[in-house]
Amino acid sequence: MGELKTDVLYYGDNLEILRKHIPDNSIDLIYLDPPFSSKRDYNIIFKEPMGKGPEAQIKAFEDTWHWDRSAEDTYQDIILNGPPKVGKLISAMCDGIGRNDVMAYLVMMTIRLIELRRVLKDSGSLYLHCDPTASHYLKLVLDQVFGAANFQNEIIWHYTVGGKSKKRFARKHDVILFYTKAQDYTFNGKAVGVPRKTGVHSFGGKIGVDEHGRPYQDKRTKEGKYYRYYLDEGKIPEDVWLIESIQSQAKERLSWPTQKPESLLERIILASSNEGDVVLDPFCGCGTALVAAQKLNRRWIGIDITHLAINVMKKRLWDSFGLKAGIDYQVIGEPKDFASACALAQSEPNGRYQFQWWALSLIGAKPLGEKKKGADKGIDGVIDFIDEHGGKAKRTVVQVKSGHTHVKDIRELRSIAEQNDMGIFITLASPTKDMQTEAVSAGYYHSALYGKDFPKIQILTIEELLQGKKVDMPPTSIEFMPRAPKLSKEEGEQIALEDA
Repeated sequence: MGELKTDVLYYGDNLEILRKHIPDNSIDLIYLDPPFSSKRDYNIIFKEPMGKGPEAQIKAFEDTWHWDRSAEDTYQDIILNGPPKVGKLISAMCDGIGRNDVMAYLVMMTIRLIELRRVLKDSGSLYLHCDPTASHYLKLVLDQVFGAANFQNEIIWHYTVGGKSKKRFARKHDVILFYTKAQDYTFNGKAVGVPRKTGVHSFGGKIGVDEHGRPYQDKRTKEGKYYRYYLDEGKIPEDVWLIESIQSQAKERLSWPTQKPESLLERIILASSNEGDVVLDPFCGCGTALVAAQKLNRRWIGIDITHLAINVMKKRLWDSFGLKAGIDYQVIGEPKDFASACALAQSEPNGRYQFQWWALSLIGAKPLGEKKKGADKGIDGVIDFIDEHGGKAKRTVVQVKSGHTHVKDIRELRSIAEQNDMGIFITLASPTKDMQTEAVSAGYYHSALYGKDFPKIQILTIEELLQGKKVDMPPTSIEFMPRAPKLSKEEGEQIALEDA
């Protein structure tokens, strides 16, 4: 297994990566926000430039589980090789629930929780973020994997946005299950202390120092009186946290569908780790836990099973801290050569889409959804650019092929490019002579702004892109995802969130 690598993004199945790359007793804090088995598809939303129509969406992940061969094999693995008490629980749950989608979700989570306990230090903590549809099942599993005595809190994350219904009380919370590996664990309550509320006072004023030298702030109530909040370390928060979810206009908001607020992750990381500790997120999505860890001077490890998520995280780390993949942190699992690119294209499940998203990222193209209509049919991505002062965005369409190619592919791309501005064909296989001739015969796109001609149709092989070849087109400054706010480690001071 070798030495633990930190400040690293892993692409792949987190179970395989945990077993292959993460040693025993090496992680200080684990936060995981796994799919909840909500039977929903979650879409990532990409911005469209002015004049190019509504926002585009692409499915980031499918939160639906099925009892298939993989689920059956995982179930047998738990029964035969897992801790006996865990195997007994899963067997009993399977007898009661049956071999169905819910049970498929539970065996998927159980096998991973066993591995997460293995990699956690004796002083370490695990925070599992879920919702009320899954929390009762997962708590049973966690009690058996970690031991009921190591259950510390069921934290209620309360927010006020969404969840409205005329048929039931509004659903306005998630559940975060806090477990430790042993009884002697890291907990920095003072690091997340919230101001104390000492009662109602009739005096005015906003800030001051009391007779004991403690700074305070007085806040006015609707009735015109004042509550006093002390601004020292205060008290340890209760297990109900009022932290608003990310609003549509928030600076930190990206286009990831299940993004959590940075302040939520900062509270967890401050409370249950120290500077220099290792934070692991095995379902890291858009990487909020990693950003919070970096900001608070922790080392981090992120794992995700889609190249779409890896690309979002790479951009976020660059926008937030100026971190560059391969220099400031590692990305493990992305193809680095032709052979590994071929392996990705042939992998299951959804190898074709994973290859497609990865290939598009090599040229900074925006992915399009699986279902294209009209003029976009057969197109996998686009690059928007400006080529006139104050004008509408122009568009380069991109097609990716991981299998057999033919000159007709270039003809089809050329036809679609005529309705746009330029076309790029990315291929795993080497193009034929006829394909190259067809591309050249498309002529040039003339840039009035830059006074230069660019090939109308370009063919780029994966080998060429891996060797550093670039698209020959006008420069683009149009971003199809929101830019994450710039952060620095110096901003990682104590977070003091008020009680409701």
